[in-house]
Amino acid sequence: MIIDGDLSGAEAAALWSGVLLLLLVILSMRVALTRRSRRVSLGDGGDPDLALKSRVFGNAAEYIPVGIAAMAILATLGMPAVGIHMVGAPLLIGRVLHAAGLRGDKATTARLFGILLTWLSLFLAAMMLVVHAFVAPR
Repeated sequence: MIIDGDLSGAEAAALWSGVLLLLLVILSMRVALTRRSRRVSLGDGGDPDLALKSRVFGNAAEYIPVGIAAMAILATLGMPAVGIHMVGAPLLIGRVLHAAGLRGDKATTARLFGILLTWLSLFLAAMMLVVHAFVAPR
């Protein structure tokens, strides 16, 4: 089982990073396919649906790399897989919920929980990194 300790911290970071990158590819493909179907080569061409899809991708592209970097650093520092899972799982769930819940100007429940899970994930990673700086064996 993935969560029960079969993976090292580095392997857990690789797992979550790979899945998060797949999410970015899917969101990017949605933008590219919509641009192609609407014959818009750059920007959103004034199309609200394309603008929204572009923003969904952009928002994910703003948060996912930071989470991946944090997991990579934690893995490098020797964080056990469970710690990496505590960052990767809520980040992935949060990004999926946020993408599904981003509907123009309406603040949906999925969007709210998505950003809260994303912030929780990044907060946990930040705390793990800061604590490690003070309690790491020398």
